[in-house]
Amino acid sequence: MSSGTQLPAGQPSGDDAVLSAGARIAAQWRDLGAEQLGVALRAMEPQLRREHRERMLGLELQREAEQRQHEDRQRERADRRRTVELVTGAVIALAMLGGGLYVAPTNGWLSALLCGPSLLALVKVFVLRRSDPADMQAVSLAGRLASNAATQAQQPTQPQQQPPTVL
Repeated sequence: MSSGTQLPAGQPSGDDAVLSAGARIAAQWRDLGAEQLGVALRAMEPQLRREHRERMLGLELQREAEQRQHEDRQRERADRRRTVELVTGAVIALAMLGGGLYVAPTNGWLSALLCGPSLLALVKVFVLRRSDPADMQAVSLAGRLASNAATQAQQPTQPQQQPPTVL
């Protein structure tokens, strides 16, 4: 140790700052009597209390700063996720709308599926971040109606029998 005193065997070396400081203080005060030592310790107590309060305040400020940083990171992640969801919803909505318009001349039923309630339900999920049972019922109903319309459109109509021609 730097003060020239030797620690008893089994005691930690100067690697631990608290223990080495305590050993230095003990070495300096070993010649004091009990009464003088008591007076010295009572005189040190207010300083030790102040240092302890400062340390506790510093730890509390550090904890609050870490908490603020954590909350900021959480907010940034939520903002980033929200932006990605909005962009994804916009891309899906535009793709469905574009696809519905593209197939409209040939497949009206598919266009109704792509541009109808299913489009609105998906946009509601991505933009408003919620989905109601009524939305799914509307999508289901629209799907059934479009399927029925497609089935009817694909069924060949029976040619009307022409009345026999009289010669």
